[in-house]
Amino acid sequence: MPVGWSKLHRPIFKVGNIMLARKRPFDRRKRDLGLDWPADALTMIGMKRLTSLQQCVETVLAEDVPGDLVECGVWRGGASILMRAVLAAYGDQTRCVWLADSFAGVPPPDTAKYKADKGDRLYLAAPILAVAEKDVRANFERYGLLDGQVRFLPGWFKDTLGDAPIDRIAVLRLDGDLYESTIQALDGLYSRLSPGGFCIVDDYHAIDGCRQAVTDYRAKHGISAEIIEIDGTGVFWRKD
Repeated sequence: MPVGWSKLHRPIFKVGNIMLARKRPFDRRKRDLGLDWPADALTMIGMKRLTSLQQCVETVLAEDVPGDLVECGVWRGGASILMRAVLAAYGDQTRCVWLADSFAGVPPPDTAKYKADKGDRLYLAAPILAVAEKDVRANFERYGLLDGQVRFLPGWFKDTLGDAPIDRIAVLRLDGDLYESTIQALDGLYSRLSPGGFCIVDDYHAIDGCRQAVTDYRAKHGISAEIIEIDGTGVFWRKD
């Protein structure tokens, strides 16, 4: 999720399903850092986070870290498409890429259970954030990468991740924005991350609730692995 999205894309006139928006000039630096919201691109995470993701996947392949590749919160599918493309480039036919998403946008904050999400308004961006599963599948097909190694987990994380049929994970990428989504993904999947595997958190520096969820989970489970900065927004660490 790009920093400052509400300011960059606030409509200046909206009636029903028609919205007049102010078009901003292309900014290469913002695109590289994932600070804008591209109209047509399949990902908004920027080149630095994409490059880091590619390096993480290449590392687990080179070091034979066991497990699949999982993204929680996929938007148009661009980051997952990249992971599947890396597997194809290296001839890996054993690992799967899992896409976990509601395909209906971000849920309204449940402040009774997750106080850190109080005031979050991302759910109001549902028309942009809610990309249907069929559209994500079509995006994979554009690159000839929709096959049996691509698996979908549609639904809210609280309903899908705990009993997801994934044995081991080598790369776990979290892009759920909220405290709720982040902690649910960690609770549901982190125990299956292999030693040497990567946990990537997209919105660590962009959304306070996301960072707090990571802090709480690491403290509760005694995780001391160094958090590595990517681009001022995303981070990752390797499981000990």
